[in-house]
Amino acid sequence: MRGPEVKGTGTTERKPPGVGFETWADRQIREAEERGEFANLPGAGKPLPDLDAPYTEQWWVERKMRDENLSYLPPSLVLRKDAQEAEERAARARSEAEVRAILTDINVRIEEAVRTPPEGPPHRLVPFDVERAVRRWRAERSHRDSR
Repeated sequence: MRGPEVKGTGTTERKPPGVGFETWADRQIREAEERGEFANLPGAGKPLPDLDAPYTEQWWVERKMRDENLSYLPPSLVLRKDAQEAEERAARARSEAEVRAILTDINVRIEEAVRTPPEGPPHRLVPFDVERAVRRWRAERSHRDSR
């Protein structure tokens, strides 16, 4: 059963019997150009990205991850990264309660990883000493305020 053939709506029509593929494809492209379907495409007039980059079998995965700002790290490394970011956020916190909340949240994840180590290299993390972090936050805050 053949589906409907629609011209000029962006829907691809079927190649007619007896017409060479290149001829048919060239006509499809020419007609689409005439309709303006290639006008103002993203990247128009720009060089092809990664044209000179060495070929890898996963090039499309690497490009998609880069274009969508994605990354893949083993869970143990993600936890290390999250712990470091939590420590930095706690240092910039606006209140003791915020310091406690940030470090308590990451501590729950660290304690779980200590009980059941995640995939990847060893994380070597221990839960943060929340009270010591709060004291350090207070000291830094009073030092900054006294300037």
